[in-house]
Amino acid sequence: MAFYNLLTILGPTACGKTTLAANAALALQGEIISADSRQVYRGMNIGTGKDLCEYTINGKPIQTHLIDIVDAGYQYNVYEFQRDFVAAFNEITDRGNLPILCGGTGLYLETALQGYRMQEVPENPDLREQLANKTLTELEFILQTYKQLHNNTDVDTPKRAIRAIEIAEYYQHNPEREKATYPTLHPLIVGLDINREERRRRITQRLEQRLQEGLVDEVRSLLEKGLSPESLIYYGLEYKYVTLYLTNILTYEQMVEQLEIAIHQFAKRQMTWFRGMERRGIPIHWVDAMWTLEKKLDTLAQLFT
Repeated sequence: MAFYNLLTILGPTACGKTTLAANAALALQGEIISADSRQVYRGMNIGTGKDLCEYTINGKPIQTHLIDIVDAGYQYNVYEFQRDFVAAFNEITDRGNLPILCGGTGLYLETALQGYRMQEVPENPDLREQLANKTLTELEFILQTYKQLHNNTDVDTPKRAIRAIEIAEYYQHNPEREKATYPTLHPLIVGLDINREERRRRITQRLEQRLQEGLVDEVRSLLEKGLSPESLIYYGLEYKYVTLYLTNILTYEQMVEQLEIAIHQFAKRQMTWFRGMERRGIPIHWVDAMWTLEKKLDTLAQLFT
């Protein structure tokens, strides 16, 4: 019988990770650790797709970790995530439960699974000045020249791209990636594979649903609470484009059109990262996202035995 002390469920946006993870937690006496770089923020619910209602099944609440742990406006980072992942993992296993790592932020997932020692990366004013006038396309090209692990999944604003380059540059000169004091992981890693056409259909449908649920009002509320447009644009995707609409830079129609394109591009980058994880020696058991929930759960049960 295989021994696993961590279940990881990953996949691109809109593939059904949360539903599977919550039901797996119920079936396997598990608790969920979110690996999503934006769901850590309080008050950012609709745009980050927290789908909090899915964490209650038949009246039974599923315990979650690393959701709603910092205020919007803060810039949470991978160093903090790794620290918080280890704390959550230990807390869950101490209770005799199964940690279930679930999310789509490739850098967070890989950092947790590989256990590299991450460092807090200080700001580099000189580098930021050098990059200040470059376009997002130019910044993305620069980022690709670095060989070490870096975040190119969530890079959809110049500010985020510059930060990613800053981190990659720091690690190039401070290669502290040896294993840290870290729990011994025996992970089962399951990926939800979804064909391009169905993924696009779900993304379009989900965006329409989020707009109907009050996405624009959520972003407006954050602005009214004192968050600057620049800080919201930093978070990318929904928060970037809705803020551009609310600050009269885009029309509503332009906002919807450009946001939908950006989400499709984001999902493509996610899959590129996951394939890269496999090339870097992380085995992923892919299952069809179109299978019924029952078939997915049966497959998980078989993999665990």
